[in-house]
Amino acid sequence: MRRLRGRGDGATGPALDVLPCIPVAAEDVRTLAGPEDFRETLLQLIAGARQRILLSALYLQDDDAGRQVLAALYAARSARPELQIAVFVDWHRAQRGLIGQAASAGNAALYTEMAVRLGAGVPVYGVPVHRRELLGVMHLKGFVVDGVVLYSGASINDVYLYRQQRYRLDRYHLLASRPLADSLAALLTDVVQPDPAVGRLDTVARPKTAALRPAIVKFRRILAASSYPMAAAAAAIGDRQVGITPLLGLGGRENALNAVILQLIARATRRLVLFTPYFNLPGAVRRAIDAKIRQQQCRLTIVVGDKTANDYYIPADRPFSTIGALPYLYEANLRRFCKTHQSAVDLGLLDLHVWRHEQHSFHLKGLLVDDDYVLLTGSNVNPRAWRLDLENGLLIHDPQGCLLEQNRVELERILANTRRLDHHQALDAVATYPLPVQRLLKRLAHSRADHLVNQLL
Repeated sequence: MRRLRGRGDGATGPALDVLPCIPVAAEDVRTLAGPEDFRETLLQLIAGARQRILLSALYLQDDDAGRQVLAALYAARSARPELQIAVFVDWHRAQRGLIGQAASAGNAALYTEMAVRLGAGVPVYGVPVHRRELLGVMHLKGFVVDGVVLYSGASINDVYLYRQQRYRLDRYHLLASRPLADSLAALLTDVVQPDPAVGRLDTVARPKTAALRPAIVKFRRILAASSYPMAAAAAAIGDRQVGITPLLGLGGRENALNAVILQLIARATRRLVLFTPYFNLPGAVRRAIDAKIRQQQCRLTIVVGDKTANDYYIPADRPFSTIGALPYLYEANLRRFCKTHQSAVDLGLLDLHVWRHEQHSFHLKGLLVDDDYVLLTGSNVNPRAWRLDLENGLLIHDPQGCLLEQNRVELERILANTRRLDHHQALDAVATYPLPVQRLLKRLAHSRADHLVNQLL
């Protein structure tokens, strides 16, 4: 695949209409109803696999859902020893405990315990994108099972798979296409897995991160120059087909995924929908959206999570820690944005929807553009994703409008649990925040460190 060029400052690559794509029958693209459907589909795919199972996510958690998925993988290996099985997660994240909790060996302890008990038939690879987690994580998403791709921004744990009465809402799509599955699989098996920086996590014989640092630096360069191979790149979209382009992105320059996001925003003429869990837009995206609003030609909808639906939110009845200030920082960003564009909100050109549903949380990402483009991605569309993390996405070009109905149903399902902001004052004022949050936000603003925090989180 010819690499799409694009810099973090907004430069773009080839026009969207001439991007190489993989033609897929529209009937083979299906939007799943929710996290329960996602969980059951994943388990069914694993149980029915005949050739390969490749799972790529930020993490696979040591909890009921994580153990259930790992057990299903071991059962599939036992039933069909010839299966190609591999799990890819972030190297750093797998070897630490949860933020705000006591230090631990992390999820890698589960992988090792199961390998010792059940055999080494389910290799779990740790992928280090940078020498330290703060400076970049492995955020590739997508599960490849035989000729099918199950794509979501979700990782694997209880809340993403709706266990223990709580869910974290994401987007979920099932795409049956052997060429697409081969393309996503090739990056994992030909580029990621064999690299010296990538190590097994299902064994106690793991190298220290410090020993891998030279290899990690080289690996990051390789990833930044990589793209998804596409054997069907020259094929045209046929009748009742859509075109799907897998995209890879790492770093603020020469980032194909970032370039496509900016092009999608620029080309929207009637409707643009942006999903992001953390309202902290990169500068290039913010400028592109500001320009789109000034044109007053396109209706812009941004769907974000309420601060209480943020995965970092700490309820009032639990001890506060600094990480719990993040949802309030994102809400402050949203308040300023709404205030800046209040006239567009009043005119109905800008719809800001805040999602909240009981005790559940929100993790949606991606774009809907007019009636012909859909971007599925794990990118949070924030400065960290824009410059530091390894991201991917699937751009769906639907020139015949074959997916309009399922896109409409998906959007309506999401908006059912949102409220539209009619004024920036509808959001809580800083004076109502918990005192530790107020003090922290004032300290950050006074020292002008809030910009740096926004860039890293």
